[in-house]
Amino acid sequence: MKKLLALFLGLLTVPALAQTGASTPQLAHCDAVIQQFMHRWKIPGASVAISRHGKLVYSRAFGYADLNRTVPMRPSHLLRVASVSKPVTATAIMKLVEAGQIELHHKAFGPEGYLQSAYYTSAIRDERIYDITVQQLLEHSAGWNRNNGTDGFSSSDPIDFPLHVADVLSAPNPVGDSTMVRFLLTKGLDFKPGARFAYSNVGYLVLGKILEKVTGQPYEAWVQGHILQPAGIYEAHLGHNLLAEKTEREAEYFSKDHRSSCYGTGKTVPAAYGSWNLEAMNAHGGWLFTARDLVRFMLATDGDSLHPDVLSPATISQMMEPSDNNRHYSKGWMVSKKVNWHTGSLDGTASCVAQTADGYTWAILLNGRANPNRFWNDLEKLGWDCVEGATTWPTQDFFPPNRNAANLKGAAAAAGTASLRWTNGNGSRRLVILKEGSPVETFPEDGTSYAPNTAFGHGSALGKGTYVVAAGPDSTVTIRNLAPNKTYYARVVEYFQNEATGQQAMYALDGNPTWQFHTPAAPSLLAKLSRTAPKKPAATTQRTGKSVSVSKAPVKKVAPAAKPATTPTGSSQSYLDRLRSRSRELLKWFAKA
Repeated sequence: MKKLLALFLGLLTVPALAQTGASTPQLAHCDAVIQQFMHRWKIPGASVAISRHGKLVYSRAFGYADLNRTVPMRPSHLLRVASVSKPVTATAIMKLVEAGQIELHHKAFGPEGYLQSAYYTSAIRDERIYDITVQQLLEHSAGWNRNNGTDGFSSSDPIDFPLHVADVLSAPNPVGDSTMVRFLLTKGLDFKPGARFAYSNVGYLVLGKILEKVTGQPYEAWVQGHILQPAGIYEAHLGHNLLAEKTEREAEYFSKDHRSSCYGTGKTVPAAYGSWNLEAMNAHGGWLFTARDLVRFMLATDGDSLHPDVLSPATISQMMEPSDNNRHYSKGWMVSKKVNWHTGSLDGTASCVAQTADGYTWAILLNGRANPNRFWNDLEKLGWDCVEGATTWPTQDFFPPNRNAANLKGAAAAAGTASLRWTNGNGSRRLVILKEGSPVETFPEDGTSYAPNTAFGHGSALGKGTYVVAAGPDSTVTIRNLAPNKTYYARVVEYFQNEATGQQAMYALDGNPTWQFHTPAAPSLLAKLSRTAPKKPAATTQRTGKSVSVSKAPVKKVAPAAKPATTPTGSSQSYLDRLRSRSRELLKWFAKA
């Protein structure tokens, strides 16, 4: 009680940050400790998700997602997770072990290994490299120690000096993951494989290359198809180097440092955007996740029956078994009797995930970081402060749907309307949003309900010209009030809003079906005039038996009328004058339209 009182007294002196996500009054103390942490370490934005016994009971975000500090961070924002990518890669490798496609004690390199290509073997100078096994790569005991410098650098991790790697190997910039591996192969090992523990990023790059060799697929695609999507995760992708290439709904990263561009341009760039090649870090540090999907990932590898696991109980147990060289590290996870966890760090990024023995799981993602050890101690403690400070727990489950609507089709019709239809996913409702001129780039916010209106422009506005045209259980909608000759972009968003969520709306935003359509042009002035012109006199017909004959009345020659002295009016107005008058009326009508 004293601890909570001190917490809230301390918060009185801390300015409130922007907060988004599902309302959870029972965990208001968690809002408080997160904001205190962010103020202490000057963190711009944070996204936090916590589950209890398989239910997502907390999904909140704080601060800002963009460098201009104008866009609030939301639970739906994706962030770089850095080395939290390693548990993802380890799970993928163990899935292949379970399927019999990979053996833990099989060699990584050489004629007896998975990677037999001369691209790698021709670079090997240290024969001990041929003894490295898959298990040693998973457990960081393959023989590389990144703390031993090389070529004048304080580190031997090639991720830290990509331009030097390119120079040494005469490779183009930015250097890729295979080039990173080849560079380290030329340097040999720091100790005998299996002799001791030494954390290695490149070891996990090698695991990524083994996965690609064995499956014949790109690393990202295989992991998405066989690990993430079966776990109900569609909001996870490999990241890109540059700000201009960021993924939809990806947050932006704050870093004070500037370094030389890994593209070899000679320019100095923000450390978080192009000083190192994130696209070459895939298997060891390249993933983007939402916090809630990281929780979903951990629940799919915990052996609990509440969520289907992507690995068998025996394989999960094998993955989490402490290694011989480090009792606190298994295969891709830091482990103890009380909790399994991992952290991640890059310029502009810090992450922490944890799963406790008594049923709590959390993920904390930041778009800034500090370097002192105390910062990391505080970050690892943050989840515990949230869990241990709770006196009552929510009964809701704030996970969004994990199966999107599909087969979105549609067509524009005349008179400013369009009809859309789709196959429903597993949400309780669907939100249909529409934008004119360009794809949707603003999205609904968790915990917020929106008023639909099938008349475009009259429903709830999401910003940047995006409007809600439908919200409910249906699988069709007819949209009205559309302008002629315009392109529209529709998107169908599955969401839960029911008793399980406490009637709060929880939206699934990744993988939504989209549809682009173009409305017909308005009828031309000439077409309108032709419809209003008087018809020619109809020919007379005479029926004779079975056939119909057409005869024209004889035409009398009429002497031309004398030209009137004044402009004709009323019934004597010429057809040409009536046509001109009608033209002026139509022009006035178009001007008002």
